[in-house]
Amino acid sequence: MGARRTRVLVVDDSALFRTLVSETLATDPELEVVAAVPDPQAAWAAIKAHQPDVLTLDIEMPRMDGLTFLDLLMANHPLPVVLVSSLTGRGDDIALRALQQGAIEVVQKPTTDLAESYTALAHELISKVKEAALARPRRGAPRAALDPTAAARAAPTFRSTRMVIAVGASTGGTEAVATLIAGLPAESPGLVIVQHMLTRFTAPFAQRLDGLGAVRVREARDGDRVLVGHALLAPGGRHLRLRRDGAQYLVRLDDAEPVSGHRPSVDVLFESCAVAAGRNAVGVILTGMGADGAVGMKAMHDAGARTLAQDEKTCVVFGMPKEAIARGGVDQILPLEGLAAAALVAARGS
Repeated sequence: MGARRTRVLVVDDSALFRTLVSETLATDPELEVVAAVPDPQAAWAAIKAHQPDVLTLDIEMPRMDGLTFLDLLMANHPLPVVLVSSLTGRGDDIALRALQQGAIEVVQKPTTDLAESYTALAHELISKVKEAALARPRRGAPRAALDPTAAARAAPTFRSTRMVIAVGASTGGTEAVATLIAGLPAESPGLVIVQHMLTRFTAPFAQRLDGLGAVRVREARDGDRVLVGHALLAPGGRHLRLRRDGAQYLVRLDDAEPVSGHRPSVDVLFESCAVAAGRNAVGVILTGMGADGAVGMKAMHDAGARTLAQDEKTCVVFGMPKEAIARGGVDQILPLEGLAAAALVAARGS
C-alpha cells in the first residue's frame, strides 16, 4: 500500500486559477487536490468535509478577504497555508502581513503571459506545497509582549559594542524574528539577522520589525556599523557577513554564490561571526526548513560563542534548529518566547 498523499484544498475566486492550481498539483503523485472553492465561506465547509493537510489561498476574494480568513483559520483550525496571489503594488505589503499572520509560503501568480510562466509556476507551487505540508502552524501565533522590567533583569545596559547577537531563520521565521525583537530592551547588543524571504519583502519586513519594540531595525547597507540597540536585516538576494573594524563591527554585503541553497545564507552569517567576534557573539537559530545555519552555528560554538536554538514545540518547521543540534553546535534549546531573555543572559555571561 502506497504512502498517504498530501491533501490540498485550493481557495481562489478565479475559476481559471482554481483549475490551473488544481491541475498543476495533480501532476505530482504525492499530492491530492481534495477540493477547489471560490471563497472563504466555501473553504470552511471544505475543511470540515475533507480535512486537508495544506491550503492554497488567494488574498483578494469576495465575501471575506484572505487576510481576515487567515486570521480566523489560525485562531480556530491552524493549517499550513501557501499564499498564491498577484504580488504587485499593495500586494507586497499584504503578502508580508499574511506571512506574519501564519502563512507558510508565498507563490506569485504570473502577471504576464501565463503560457510562458507556467513551467516556473508549476515547479515553485509543487515545491512550496510540499514544504508547507511539513510545517506545524501555531494556533494564533501570539507574539510575546515586551516586559521592560523582565528585560532589565535579564541583562544590564550594553553600552559596549563588543557583543553581537546573530539570528538566522527561514520558514515561519517572520513571526519568530518579530517575537525575538519585541522581547529585547533598547540597549541590547547589536543584532545581525538573516531571514529567508523574497527580495522585495526584506525592506518592508524591517520596517514592520522597527515598530514592534525598543530595538531599532532596518535593512542592512554595505558598511553599516553594528550598534547597541539596533538590528540589521540582510537584504534579499545578498549575503551578509560580519567584519571587525577596530573595536566595532560592521557588515559587508555581497552577491557570491548561494550557500546551503540560499542567498542570504545563515551559514555565511554565522561563520563570519565565528571569525570576527568569536566568544563575543551569541548565535540564535530559529524555525526553518532545511539545514542552513547548522555548519555556521557549529563554527560559532567552536569559537566560544554562546548558541541557542528554538525548540521543536514552538517551531513551525524544526529543520534548521534540528540540524544545528545534531551537529553539536547548540548550547541551549528553548521555547521561542524565552529566547530574547536567554540571548541577553548569554551576552552578559560572555
